[in-house]
Amino acid sequence: MRDLRIGIDVGGTNTDAVLLDDAGGVVSKTKVPTTQDPSEAITSALTAVLPAETERVARVVLGTTHAVNAILERRGLRRVAVVRIGAPATRSVRPLFGWPEDLRSAVSAGEAVVRGGVEIDGRDVVPLDADEVAAFLRGVGAGAEAVAITGVFSPLDPRQELAVAQLAAEALGPVPVSLGHRIGSLGLLERENATVLNAALGSVIGQVVSGLQVAMADHRLACPAFLAQNDGTPMAVGLARELPVLTIGSGPANSVRGAAALSGLDEAIVVDVGGTSTDVGVLARGFPRESTAGVEMGGVRTNFRMPDLVSIALGGGSIVGSDGSPGPRSVGAALTTDALVFGGETPTLTDAAVAAGRADLGEAARVGTSRDRLLEALRRAEETVADAIDRAKTARGDSPVVLVGGGSVLLPDEVPGASCVHRPEHFEVANAIGAAIARAAGESDRIVVIEPGGRDAALEACTEDARDRAVEAGADPSSLETVWLEEVPLAYLDVPAVRVRVKVAGPLRAD
Repeated sequence: MRDLRIGIDVGGTNTDAVLLDDAGGVVSKTKVPTTQDPSEAITSALTAVLPAETERVARVVLGTTHAVNAILERRGLRRVAVVRIGAPATRSVRPLFGWPEDLRSAVSAGEAVVRGGVEIDGRDVVPLDADEVAAFLRGVGAGAEAVAITGVFSPLDPRQELAVAQLAAEALGPVPVSLGHRIGSLGLLERENATVLNAALGSVIGQVVSGLQVAMADHRLACPAFLAQNDGTPMAVGLARELPVLTIGSGPANSVRGAAALSGLDEAIVVDVGGTSTDVGVLARGFPRESTAGVEMGGVRTNFRMPDLVSIALGGGSIVGSDGSPGPRSVGAALTTDALVFGGETPTLTDAAVAAGRADLGEAARVGTSRDRLLEALRRAEETVADAIDRAKTARGDSPVVLVGGGSVLLPDEVPGASCVHRPEHFEVANAIGAAIARAAGESDRIVVIEPGGRDAALEACTEDARDRAVEAGADPSSLETVWLEEVPLAYLDVPAVRVRVKVAGPLRAD
């Protein structure tokens, strides 16, 4: 009987893991320091929560910061041949415009804007120039480890992107190809950026997936494995290898989903305090509220799905300055050796929480001479978090606040702007719980031309597309439900067009 689930979340300071039963109860949990090679921490965390009867585990879901760290640190990225289908209309802005030069140098194996593109109603702007595409691909040759293809309005009609993918296979052989219509929504430049990042991250997430699969094999776990996505839903590891960019925001999204499960709330402000940073997000209909604006990642503007967050450099490992200022520097994973209460010489916000009586850790007597400075840092940290909560709100008035994350012991039981404060049991591993309980989802974002009497058919087609994507991500097709459906009429067009966004979610299927 497969009635247990494992969730793992790899953070910058700690790696958390939980084992849940079929009802969502916590059977076991652990928190271990994240190692320089995160796969070691994954193995340690998995070992700590694994049951004796491993055949009872139905699935393992992992959330990770590997992708975002690779972008920020410019390491482990593939060299990408960038093809934009949109000449002559889009030549005024070159591909990768606005990218930091060091990131562009690390990623780009060559860029081309070729003739092609489609109109909003699916007609060709100009026919695709296959000869131009083939010549460019032959030119980059072995210098390209991956290909990123983005076309004008390709989410509405991907046929030109698919044709270029076929040309890439003929010219370069079995090189991984990322297609813009599968990654971002409308908005050419941001979608192109997200597609290039996706192509560049293939090796990074491939190593994570391989490491997880090896760890599971070592423990004789013969169950499916998933990676968490930016919206708090999982995707099968095979799909994660194809769409690694969709894992970038999985950590905060897992925390929001975990907060929902632990608190029983569907609408709330979630404050996740880690060892290095604090993320303030909004729980809407049981899922993280998504950002409606483009998201900048490592200096690059993108438009893929990301939680709408207010992030601040404040956590349990934040170093307290001589003037009582908290952060932004942090001791990170060295908290248990460097903090005052653990015998170290560095005053941190964890020491401040001990000084205020909010945490019972280490040797409380060691904070004595620094007490006033630590309490001042704690006061400033509370003000910073209260400001972040206000910035996350979309309406006036107080809202329920759920505190999660190991560092949330820094905060009091009353927070300005909160109608009530929930600090549920197991709050310190909410991110891993969010991963373990994840429901698979699919999203469709289209512009459709509504013919007379054709509205219902258009909405059904978009919903069916979202259902197909949810099943591809691992959802049970017999238990899908529509989370939300948005329909926005578009002005200034010579055809009756609307933008339709649909999200469908369901429990992961048993296989």
